[in-house]
Amino acid sequence: MRILVCVKQVLDPDAMPRLGADGRSLRIPDEAIYRLNRYDELAVEEALLIKEANPGTTVDAVSVGPARAVDVLRRAMGMGADRGFLLLAESPADPFAVAGRLAAFAKNDSYELILCGAVSEDEMQGVVGPVLAAVLSLPCATAIVAAQIDAANGAAEVERELEGGRRERLALPLPCLLTVQSGLNRPRYPAVSHLLRAHRVTIPVWDVGRFAAPRQILARLTEPQRQRAGVVLDGTRAENAARLLALLQEKGLL
Repeated sequence: MRILVCVKQVLDPDAMPRLGADGRSLRIPDEAIYRLNRYDELAVEEALLIKEANPGTTVDAVSVGPARAVDVLRRAMGMGADRGFLLLAESPADPFAVAGRLAAFAKNDSYELILCGAVSEDEMQGVVGPVLAAVLSLPCATAIVAAQIDAANGAAEVERELEGGRRERLALPLPCLLTVQSGLNRPRYPAVSHLLRAHRVTIPVWDVGRFAAPRQILARLTEPQRQRAGVVLDGTRAENAARLLALLQEKGLL
């Protein structure tokens, strides 16, 4: 059985990027840290669990991104993926273009299962997986929280969590594409031996060239509006009591 996991490198949220002057870009600090998207990490772990249950299974990881994205491929290989492939793309792209590049790559091999994270932490769109499935004409189940893969009989049975905690169970034939929701598993730490191997091998880099004009145009980015502001009372007890009384009266609470 052959499994392909699509992974993305995202900016660590602790980097605290600021809005650019144009209102459509982010000013990212030079010391910012990038890492593997958490949902994609769950997808890698699920692929490895399937591999362990089905001897002879191989797991490939692929990413569309800049040259630094090889780090997340090495992370996936450190966890246990057999190979990593980078589809080099220096400029940002919309999810339709990314799915198109991934589809062109996936068509080169016969994968019985493709796994993606349900969403990426930076964009939170959840579009790439379903679009990739559509381009490849594969059955697709999104945001799964449980999975059973019967490689011998070419079948998959998965569960999706619905509103109110209800569960939906779906049966799909292989090959298929699944997107992974949080709670499906607990990703393992990369093994030192696997990390050493991942850093010894040369990860193939395919230059996918320039993307076509995006179908989604970013109009504007905005910072979240502050809903509540705290007030610190730092005077004497009498002063603080008087100030608190005045504030409550201003708010119409007294």
